[in-house]
Amino acid sequence: MTPQADPSGLPRIAVLSLGGTITTPAERPDGARPPLTAADLVSAIPELATVADVRPVVAGARMSADLRATDIAEVARWIDGARRDGIDGVVVTQGTDTLEESAYLLDLLSPGDTPVVVTGAMRNPGRPGSDGQANLLAAVRTAAHPGAVGLGVLVVLDDVVHLARAVRKTHTTATGAFVSTPGPIGSVVEDRVRLGLRPTRRSPVYVWPEQVRPAAVPLVQHCFDDDDRLLRSVGDSGADGLVLAVLGAGHVGARLLPVIDDLVARMPVVMASRTGSGDLNRISAGYPGSERDLLGRGVVSAGALDPLKARILLMSHLTAGAPLPTLAAAYEQASG
Repeated sequence: MTPQADPSGLPRIAVLSLGGTITTPAERPDGARPPLTAADLVSAIPELATVADVRPVVAGARMSADLRATDIAEVARWIDGARRDGIDGVVVTQGTDTLEESAYLLDLLSPGDTPVVVTGAMRNPGRPGSDGQANLLAAVRTAAHPGAVGLGVLVVLDDVVHLARAVRKTHTTATGAFVSTPGPIGSVVEDRVRLGLRPTRRSPVYVWPEQVRPAAVPLVQHCFDDDDRLLRSVGDSGADGLVLAVLGAGHVGARLLPVIDDLVARMPVVMASRTGSGDLNRISAGYPGSERDLLGRGVVSAGALDPLKARILLMSHLTAGAPLPTLAAAYEQASG
């Protein structure tokens, strides 16, 4: 797509549809659920025509559990091409189940300052209280806002604006399921976009070679009274790296240390707090299995990233062939 100048003077916003609940109507009596296209989504909201020159684009039609990292990498390349052709902003619609991960991957793979906003819906079109149209309108308003330039990928749902690196899905069905720590950076009220906070720096940006196999990075959560069997299996699984969701501010049971030492000798091992929010400690404790002990053994701290985001960053770093000695600095940069 090569955007042409819009005589109305409105910003040119592409709406890319990947599928998900926002495109899946409530089931009809005959059982049919024909998916909505990007054009269907846009045409159902006449008010969009007063906000932007919206260009609908179908990029896929699948539920978010079926999206792969290669799909998001392809979207990132499309966005980069559209940016070079003069598009003013991009909205990506997808399912919410993996949105917090795919939006962050898109953030890591998206160079340039063009606003990119990811949105979706918690309730199918046609159901009472369906939120898809409101979310799409708020997302387009945000992508068209001058203040969104240079912020990296944003996530907009329920009239709240989040940074992709900070957002998490915290409820199975509520329309306000998405929250972020330390908090959202803005909101949408009527026709006004309020962006009250700006990050001090963006997440690192990576370039993946085309047709590359994304790095295999399992995520293992440390639990009360577990043993080392699952961790041991990672060493023989062909994994390229590991993210370990540790306890609290950076702790594991001392019983896991021998297998952690073995894994560090084979691959990059990153720790992130299973709590999902807050920065890891570095110097508060030095007992076996503490954060200081793990860092001394060569485990890399994910800083303030939660385990899901830490996995996406490690996958991106390895797939791009970035130097391993720069991994700790990448997590520090991503932590804000």
